[in-house]
Amino acid sequence: MNLLIPSSLGRKNLSNGRPPRRPTDVLIIGGGASGLFCARAAAQAGLSVIVLERTASPGRKLSISGGGKANFSNRQITPQDYLCHGDPNFCQPALATYTPAMILEEMRQWHLPVEERSHGQLFLTVPARRLTQILMADCRKLGCLIFCNNAVDGIRQKHGSFEVCSGDVRWQARSVVLACGSPAWPQAGGSGAGYRLAQRLGHELVPPRPALTPLCLATSKDGMGFAALAGISLPVRISLEAGSGLDRGWEDDLLFTHDGISGPASLKASLFWQEGMAVLLDFLPQQQVAALLDSPDAGRHTARSLLARLLPQRLVDCLLPEAVARRKLAELSRKQRTIIADAVHRCRIVPQGRGGLKKAEVCAGGVNTDAIEPATMQSRLIPGLYVIGELLDVTGLLGGYNLHWAWASAWAAARHLASAKATAIFNGSSL
Repeated sequence: MNLLIPSSLGRKNLSNGRPPRRPTDVLIIGGGASGLFCARAAAQAGLSVIVLERTASPGRKLSISGGGKANFSNRQITPQDYLCHGDPNFCQPALATYTPAMILEEMRQWHLPVEERSHGQLFLTVPARRLTQILMADCRKLGCLIFCNNAVDGIRQKHGSFEVCSGDVRWQARSVVLACGSPAWPQAGGSGAGYRLAQRLGHELVPPRPALTPLCLATSKDGMGFAALAGISLPVRISLEAGSGLDRGWEDDLLFTHDGISGPASLKASLFWQEGMAVLLDFLPQQQVAALLDSPDAGRHTARSLLARLLPQRLVDCLLPEAVARRKLAELSRKQRTIIADAVHRCRIVPQGRGGLKKAEVCAGGVNTDAIEPATMQSRLIPGLYVIGELLDVTGLLGGYNLHWAWASAWAAARHLASAKATAIFNGSSL
């Protein structure tokens, strides 16, 4: 039976008011990107699948992701593009099994046009809701049942299967997949419900926090008012100060706001930034300011006028000390020229914090991966329980990495569910 409960119907308007009589093979809690993809892959392998979605419609966050065009993957993806507080290589097996080339092939078969943007980002050129609609249509064709407005209250395991409680309805399943997402972006349906379910089942949490979010600055930096730079956007190189444990940075666009810095560069750094850590900004990563200041015709210009050819004047005035800004370069000592170059290439700021969950694209932290099998996403505590997607303590950089993790972790779980079913049938089990 192919059934999608319309979003306008409540939980009591299920198929005849009751779940299926026999236990389903797989019950997936959460109808977001990872949940729908896992449902589709499991159903393709011949498993019976039910998806319970807490909100009125599946894939809500996916449908508006990437500015409405779904930044669904990235050309270059490695485990180093992800933050995991346990094993830093936890995501390697899943990423190796489901590659960017594979999701690109899915898009081709779905006839969804794709474009590659800067830094290897892969986007659709049609509305992201098309991807959600196609995933849901595939699930229906494969026999998945998707029930909306069904918040799960509890899960318990008995006699080798699971009972999932949603209000006064009890669902029976041989395996359960937690694909509930995180509290980030609550206006798109994010909640902490999955964390609570995982904890009740004995899983520990790495404390969740907003990630891929703007960094908040004090109203001034050593007397220089960065707040006056609001609205300026430019390419930079951003990195965390040496000693932070992160030996790299990112080149991307930065946006000054009324209370801090945003844009792709800031969002990437925010994933690894910790309280009290300094951020270094290079405003001309493709230039050598020292060489520019020493050029033959530079001496008759002021540092202020010379740099204003390359950077917004407001930013130049904020960066340069007044003692050197308006003097001709020919009058400046080598030490003063070095101060100017460092002001441009190594602007040091200490953010006061991150933007909150409403501004965060994802959460860092989540279900501790120490209790999850990295190749299968199965719980090491409860056989038959799987945790996938953003609910896990795996968070990727901005640029398609988190949606790709949704696909890869869902694929890993679905493959293992299918192999477990096949093994059980071969052994004559009733699984």
